[in-house]
Amino acid sequence: MKRMLKTPLALIIGSALLVGCNSSDNTTDYKKEVAHDVKIATYNLSFDRNTFEDLVAEMQVTPAEQAKLVSDYLDKTIDDADKTKAEKVIQIRNVAAVIQKNRPDVLMMAEYNNDGTGENKAALIGFQKNYLSVPQSIDGAGGEAKLEPIAYPYFDAYSTNTGLVTDLDLDNNGTKGALPGDAWGFGFYHGQYAFALMSKYEIDKANTRTFQEFKWKDLEGATIPTITVCDGSKKIPDNMSCGDEWYTAEEWQQVRLSSKNHVDAPIIIPTEDGDQVIHLLMSHPTPPVFDTGKNKVQNADEVKFWHDYVQGKDFFYDDAGKTGGLAKGTNFVIMGDLNLDPVDGDGISQVMKDLHADPLLNQKVMNGDLYPSSNGAKEHAAEKPLDHPNPRHITSTFGLGVDYAMPSATLNVVESGVYWADSTEEGRKLFNDDRIGKYGNGKDVSSDHRMIWIKAEF
Repeated sequence: MKRMLKTPLALIIGSALLVGCNSSDNTTDYKKEVAHDVKIATYNLSFDRNTFEDLVAEMQVTPAEQAKLVSDYLDKTIDDADKTKAEKVIQIRNVAAVIQKNRPDVLMMAEYNNDGTGENKAALIGFQKNYLSVPQSIDGAGGEAKLEPIAYPYFDAYSTNTGLVTDLDLDNNGTKGALPGDAWGFGFYHGQYAFALMSKYEIDKANTRTFQEFKWKDLEGATIPTITVCDGSKKIPDNMSCGDEWYTAEEWQQVRLSSKNHVDAPIIIPTEDGDQVIHLLMSHPTPPVFDTGKNKVQNADEVKFWHDYVQGKDFFYDDAGKTGGLAKGTNFVIMGDLNLDPVDGDGISQVMKDLHADPLLNQKVMNGDLYPSSNGAKEHAAEKPLDHPNPRHITSTFGLGVDYAMPSATLNVVESGVYWADSTEEGRKLFNDDRIGKYGNGKDVSSDHRMIWIKAEF
């Protein structure tokens, strides 16, 4: 953690604002308070489930039911039929504890499944009512619940390309229109791997821009990806060869860039000098691995999308038909699990290096003493061991720094961090708990990613 402020923001709101609501519009009782600083965070929660309905059901488990499941799980008296449910409840509670401990004012949540369109908010409402509005334990499963509840009166979920099936053979396996490979974004059902937003400040939905349908071919400089992994580690499709273009010319005219979505969501911050707006630029690009080269190029171009956007380039068009990039001088934070490390991993790191180096971004955060880091990451790298050049910058259990909250140079960032407790720090069991699941860490306990955040002062 970087240097601490003496005057933290106090915005505790009753959870009743969300009970029974199905959108973030029903907030008439919320009293605006002047913000002196705002904490903005990204967290890949690893809430991916086999179906959206599974996640909804887990979020409806009442606190009393949760307590019984956790108790039975820990004392090994739980029925086999309830064991998996108990493990999911423990994971959700630990994630809620991470959120309550860090208390972000604005939180982008990756891998938060939805119905594909983002219209069904049941999983978000349940998360607020049954987990975030209930005290959790800093000591993990079964620990004393002493953390303070937190409420987000504004929230939204976004449509996604994952699992949105096409009538094309996008994975080149000889079959058209089959999930998961023939969806615009890899997914076994529409809504898998989606993302959501929770906020203490109003989300300007009327001016939110989505780019779900933006064509890959229309990104400046984009070309059809080719087969480049030719060492036998990945199977090249039948009737294709090293160097072949992955898409046909017809497919290339239709392919969407976003594996999930690219969303520009403005939030309205009440300050002593009047309302200020911060544009949250959210996405979750495809990992640059798992295939013969297409994913690597797509990942890089999904990241490049935001770099071009904040530079105000004019080739953009959103799903409502509005054109152009971000206006000069706009406050923004590029957010998400971008699946790309600037100095390590299998992705095209130069794309991330270029973004980090752009003076439009806050250089104290991107390359200076406010670069988000943690002691837990350094310890994790030593234990594995991992050879990351900057081990304190790692944000995932697989050893890469891929999660971001990248602020514009227009924002006065005074603090930053990655929440990852090491073995000597409070909260360790939210990350490593050998009583839970198969491995005692990662997704079984909370997530294989860590919350990353910045705090901007107004």
